[in-house]
Amino acid sequence: MIRKEDVYKIGRLGKPHGVKGEISFQFTDDVFDRTDADYLIIEVEGILVPFFIEEYRFRSDESALLKLEDIDTQDAARELTNSEVFFERRLSDNADEPSMAAIIGYRLINDADSREIGVITGFDDSTENILFEVMKTDMQGGSASGSPVLIPAADEFIKGIDNDKREIRVALPEGLLDL
Repeated sequence: MIRKEDVYKIGRLGKPHGVKGEISFQFTDDVFDRTDADYLIIEVEGILVPFFIEEYRFRSDESALLKLEDIDTQDAARELTNSEVFFERRLSDNADEPSMAAIIGYRLINDADSREIGVITGFDDSTENILFEVMKTDMQGGSASGSPVLIPAADEFIKGIDNDKREIRVALPEGLLDL
């Protein structure tokens, strides 16, 4: 059984394309193209199900036409319309570098004192400077508290990424977390 914590969302299926089972795929991460992925995981009625990729072709930087094994008709493809598409974290570890979508759920660790800052819940790429959206950890109880904070995802602040521990060590300018 595939567990939700072992995958991360990379997109959503759209409408069928043609009559032979092709379906449009809007993605936020092209990790399926950057790794040797044989399958994608699609949420069907609340269950994560692997579907083997027969072929795909890009339509733009954010969409592709996808042909999955055993989805051979327009009706079969229509049943998957609006389904969320996921990718296994362990397979994305083989990519050159983890994508932003892959690091959601990673813990952010202060390199100076090894304390947990919080958990990455998303990222903001609406400006030139990408920001981690982090749910801060309550230093007393170790639980998440308050609203998310934005922390720069600049290379000069990132000291290391440990995919096995699912954490990123950062050295932030003094006072940044007090804002």
